[in-house]
Amino acid sequence: MLPSMAERRIAHLDMDAFYASVELLRYPDLHGLAVVIGGRSEHQPVPRPDGSRRYARLRDYAGRGVVTTATYEARALGVSSGMGIMQAARLAPEATLLPVDFTAYRHYSRLFKEAVARLAPQVEDRGIDEIYLDLSELPGETRALAQSIKDAVRQATGLSCSIGIAANKLLAKICSDLDKPDGLTVLGAADIGSRIWPLPVRKINGIGPKAGERLAALGINSIGQLAAADTILLQQHFGRSYGRWLTDAAHGIDQRPLITSAAPKSISRESTFAHDLHPRQDREVLGGIFTALCRQVAADLQRQNCLGRTIGVKLRFADFETVTRDHTLASATADVQLIRRVAGACLRRVPLDRKLRLLGVRVGSLLPRHGAVTRPDLRQGELELSS
Repeated sequence: MLPSMAERRIAHLDMDAFYASVELLRYPDLHGLAVVIGGRSEHQPVPRPDGSRRYARLRDYAGRGVVTTATYEARALGVSSGMGIMQAARLAPEATLLPVDFTAYRHYSRLFKEAVARLAPQVEDRGIDEIYLDLSELPGETRALAQSIKDAVRQATGLSCSIGIAANKLLAKICSDLDKPDGLTVLGAADIGSRIWPLPVRKINGIGPKAGERLAALGINSIGQLAAADTILLQQHFGRSYGRWLTDAAHGIDQRPLITSAAPKSISRESTFAHDLHPRQDREVLGGIFTALCRQVAADLQRQNCLGRTIGVKLRFADFETVTRDHTLASATADVQLIRRVAGACLRRVPLDRKLRLLGVRVGSLLPRHGAVTRPDLRQGELELSS
């Protein structure tokens, strides 16, 4: 039985198109336009004598970079995170291209999290642009409390966020995406049938493109159809553990607690691809994604004020086989170059002869940082995947 909202109020706060929104604070003349973030430093806007700026366009891009994020206008044209910029240029040639600026993104990430923590101190940090909150013990009506959090974020950053509130993390994450951008969705147990079950199965965090295709082949397209599916059938096609999880997730069952400890045991980043990628044929795209994951993990370590000794990778192949490899260093690090080099060495210990559906990077055996300084960031795709 799903806990009632009176017992547990879990919120998922997701910043709206975060990187792109930070850039729009600097370049307000781009509001309402298709903008893609993922270029190199030479794609910085160039000031004109009249005070306007000349922006790079996707149509002029040549290289092997990967889209980091995009405005909602660019997303409407089919552009998505993790897509090769050359592919995005075919979909939206007139879109504006801006370089990534992780220093700025980390600054605004810190601002919004500090603003939220003053109102709701029970926080699970899920990355640079999203957090979970436990509002269960806080006074006040749920929607009013959530609105006060949204207002605090906007006042601190000038940016909007979307919040979903439900009885657990799984449902809260789904809810935060229902009314984007600038959404506020509160879901009670009685609302699951009307609001969650009509959604595509891919709306459940943990069901990727390949699992979605396999479910569709079984005639299961919506979450409601998944909830009605025979658990034995799901276990036959997806394995005992994942099949059982699919049934629970479709019914809104999720017992995971918030991880609010200031000292995490490990930090990881993963990317599930829109379609399976081959380590050789899609080498450039995978190389860009891999470098971005290492960069994000290094940024997370810096934000958590941690160093790590164990560096590892996670690969999930098209047939859902999952493989991990790791290596433990003599001393802890948060150096993005070293993380990328060791993670790359871990990759070379795996036969890369099959298509991949997920790639992840993890740093574990964490220790508190004591004034360590990280080296400059990697250029995207600087190092290659190799087998």
